[in-house]
Amino acid sequence: MRILILLLSIAFLGINTVDAPTSKALPIDTIKLPPGFKIEVYASGVRNARSMALSPSGTLYVGTRSKGNVYALKDTDGDFKVDEQYILAKGLKMPNGVAFKDGDLYVAEVSRISKYENIEENLDDPGKPTVIYEDYPTETHHGWKYIAFGPDGKLYVPVGAPCNVCDKKEDIFASITRINPDGSGMEIVQRGIRNTVGFTWHPETKDLWFTDNGRDWLGDDTPSCELNHAPKDGMHFGFPYCHQGDLLDPKFGAKASCEDYTPPVQKMGPHVAPLGLEFYTGNQFPSAYKNQLIVALHGSWNRSKKVGYRLMLVKLENNKAVSYEPFAEGWLPEGEEEEWGRPVDVEMMPDGSLLVSDDSADAIYRISYVGE
Repeated sequence: MRILILLLSIAFLGINTVDAPTSKALPIDTIKLPPGFKIEVYASGVRNARSMALSPSGTLYVGTRSKGNVYALKDTDGDFKVDEQYILAKGLKMPNGVAFKDGDLYVAEVSRISKYENIEENLDDPGKPTVIYEDYPTETHHGWKYIAFGPDGKLYVPVGAPCNVCDKKEDIFASITRINPDGSGMEIVQRGIRNTVGFTWHPETKDLWFTDNGRDWLGDDTPSCELNHAPKDGMHFGFPYCHQGDLLDPKFGAKASCEDYTPPVQKMGPHVAPLGLEFYTGNQFPSAYKNQLIVALHGSWNRSKKVGYRLMLVKLENNKAVSYEPFAEGWLPEGEEEEWGRPVDVEMMPDGSLLVSDDSADAIYRISYVGE
């Protein structure tokens, strides 16, 4: 009877109880990594785990797209296994994007950005967030958002094209925008971007780098998805007129020239769906990885033979890609057409290991270097 009364009291008060993550057997021993690396399950039972943001205290915040939840995960004993899982919000509209700044958690839904103040002290009961901006388009096609704070202290927010391919008159579509932490000063920063669900800044130059998902229904092998570099504001990356830097759209490119737009630094492959990316700045991996990009390929959905479903390493020299090769693969077993996982985002830990979210396996992995 006492237990029943306690549970009813918690439900009435709206307190967010702490749950231990659900254990789920995953075939991670099938993941291929370079010599000396290993992969482990950091957390499981995180349904539809998508974008991640790590606070200085070590709390990992995780957004979702299809489930409407926002999670907080904690490893309280330092064994690199999450042992506390909080559901901070439920029923949100595609809360894919999460960002952390000055003790506050920012969450991106389709048309609005909200802020949970002093979140680290209120994981049990976050309360009602403050909506800081709510004038983004309401279209859900490519409406889910990845968000992150840039070196300028502003929050960067993409707005995808509300279609496979179209030429909308509203400037806000197919762009990256930014706002101040209080939601003021919204401005469009970059244009011609079909759907970016991952961006970051170079640790030394502070330039913006981002992935972009290419259009569908031009065949299995075109166009390629993109890795792009924006060293200044006000650039245009081609959509919907030019794809992959050198392919005019059969409908919207009739009066265009690809030379008028910024080409990608790296063609990432057709339909591979590149999402999260991270410059490796830690000291745990071998020195060859320093300041190089690791990109998550979520994988194809409308290709006759599936591709993607892995992490790629892009090595750069003077802002040019000099190599593009697999770093971790096996979520789509070789020779098969049924994947068991889909990498989404990557996040570096203070010790130099790398976290990888998987929205299909409902898991987050930790990749570390232990030596050859």
